[in-house]
Amino acid sequence: MQTILGSGGIIANHLATSLPEYTDKIRLVSRKPKFVTGKEELVSADLTSADDVLKAVKGSEIVYLTAGLQYDSKVWQEQWPRLMQNVINACKENNAKLVFFDNVYMYGKVVGLMTEETPFNPCSRKGEVRAKIATMILNEVANGSLTALIARSADFYGPETNNSFLNMMVFENLKKEKAAQLMISKNLKHSFTYTPDAGKATALLGNTPSAFNQTWHLPADMNVLTTQQIVEIAAKELNVKPKITVLPKLMIQMAGLFNPIIKESVEMLYQYDSDYIFDSGKFDQTFKFNKVLYADGIRNSVKS
Repeated sequence: MQTILGSGGIIANHLATSLPEYTDKIRLVSRKPKFVTGKEELVSADLTSADDVLKAVKGSEIVYLTAGLQYDSKVWQEQWPRLMQNVINACKENNAKLVFFDNVYMYGKVVGLMTEETPFNPCSRKGEVRAKIATMILNEVANGSLTALIARSADFYGPETNNSFLNMMVFENLKKEKAAQLMISKNLKHSFTYTPDAGKATALLGNTPSAFNQTWHLPADMNVLTTQQIVEIAAKELNVKPKITVLPKLMIQMAGLFNPIIKESVEMLYQYDSDYIFDSGKFDQTFKFNKVLYADGIRNSVKS
């Protein structure tokens, strides 16, 4: 049995469509799980409940943690460590391997390439939480008490990836022949992970025994573009003008005074005031994986 904790999100859905290549026993777990292929076992659970997680993981060989929590620092500080401890305990109890789908917040602001060896140096509250929960896994692995891997992604983009900055602020605006909205600058390079590739690569890692007890950066196009170049490709695909509005940091901070969602994003603006370059060389050199490059990924995204 291979179990996805936190089903229903875009990554979990792509993961669920990829796993049948390796197993016909797939369990989807969330508060209100829904079928993806129609052949999964559905289990309702609250991942902040130790009993629920233990029941959900029972009988699993591999457990994928793809859960997302409300984008609120206080919620993260309160719930993420408890959720992670529940999952670690349940995996240990069932002798299951853990695959944790992670982001790059714990690195903080990085000059140069982000790699698997980049030290944790968070400069945000959310980054501090991500560093804490990743370290929980790494400590268990170092102690020999858990077999696990961390699959780390850059910012998302892709078809039907509604919570992506690119999808929301660039592609959807261009579809309406409005100006794409870019944060702070249009001339900086910014890596993005294509969501179908992220799900497929996570399934591959989970079913590669030698990949465990390591951290992996999921595949991303290493020909990193500026956000202006991304707008130009998207606009060409949509046959519209590549209009751009750059949102200054002060404007975003002011908007955060009136909008709680924007307020929660302000501490992450450091990701947009310098180049953000994500290196997936380790994965690329280890696996034969036909990752989707930006031109095709952007085309697929704007046409969805």
